[in-house]
Amino acid sequence: MIRLEARPEPSRFWTYASPVLALLVTVVIGVLLFMALGKDPVKGLQVFFWEPIKSPYALGELMVKAAPLLIIALGLAVCFRSNVWNIGAEGQFVIGAVAAGGVALLADKTTGPWIIPAILLAGVLGGMLWGGITALLRDRFNANEILVSLMLVYVADMVLSYLVFGPWKDPNGYNFPQTKTFEAVTQIPRLMQGSRVNVGIVLALLGVLALWLYLFRTFAGFKQEVSGLAPSAARYAGFSSRRALWVALLVSGGAAGLAGALEVAGPIGQLTPYVPAGYGFAAIIVAFVGRLHPVGVVFSAVLMSMFYIGGELAQSRLGLPKSLTGVFQGLLLFNLLACDTLMAYRFKFSKSTMKGVH
Repeated sequence: MIRLEARPEPSRFWTYASPVLALLVTVVIGVLLFMALGKDPVKGLQVFFWEPIKSPYALGELMVKAAPLLIIALGLAVCFRSNVWNIGAEGQFVIGAVAAGGVALLADKTTGPWIIPAILLAGVLGGMLWGGITALLRDRFNANEILVSLMLVYVADMVLSYLVFGPWKDPNGYNFPQTKTFEAVTQIPRLMQGSRVNVGIVLALLGVLALWLYLFRTFAGFKQEVSGLAPSAARYAGFSSRRALWVALLVSGGAAGLAGALEVAGPIGQLTPYVPAGYGFAAIIVAFVGRLHPVGVVFSAVLMSMFYIGGELAQSRLGLPKSLTGVFQGLLLFNLLACDTLMAYRFKFSKSTMKGVH
């Protein structure tokens, strides 16, 4: 007989092994899924795990996808470590993109390179504004930040739709709901010729370093975590839980807004109704698979971007729906939640005895 037995203390080994086991289980389920769909599982796994890394160009596309996921997940890691449940990073991403797009539309042929920092700053401020709404409602009215931040995602989508269908619509765009293509001067600088990789990936890696230093090498980072996870202890020590709430949501919103700015002024080059790419929701999985640790988030962001690219390739090469990306993302999250049980519990094997009635 197999049963679960509570561990005397959480397992340090399974804290780090659980994501690896979750990935292996996801791969096994993926193989079964490809077989059920009548597809070669080897080819299926190849488009997800080999094609995105097989050439310099493929690696460049991988970094293009990984950069926004990594930036947003870093901000969410601050939130979740502070016990603030920001589920609305997607909305903050969209508003950051809108704010950045508004600045980009001001550029003309005479505009100088200064417009790029202005675009990025506008994106950060837009995301912080949207995250600040959630912080205000939680702080003043004790509103649930999960519901507020999630509902604001749909408000952000409506704001974007209003602008691209209305005042910002390109008059020469053949009635398509999109802004005009941004001027070349607004393009986020690329790192190499023949690739779409831009300085966003550099900013993301700098963010990893900055967050690691903040969380593990500063007293402010210590106060941030304590204020969120143990408010009573924080008040006793003189730390402000309100400050932790505002810092978490502003940092998270600013990071998501920066990712939105890099996206519209980088690969997209204009505002369209398709700016919401699901990065804000996928970054939640990235943050938890990476164990809310800046370095772990790097690896999980790369893995999640492989799922994005693999889903696109599965659609074009294997004739499978693009929604397969979401299936793999969901499988990874659920498997991680299941495997995390092993941190607090262990399997106990015992012999089953049958008592007869005499």
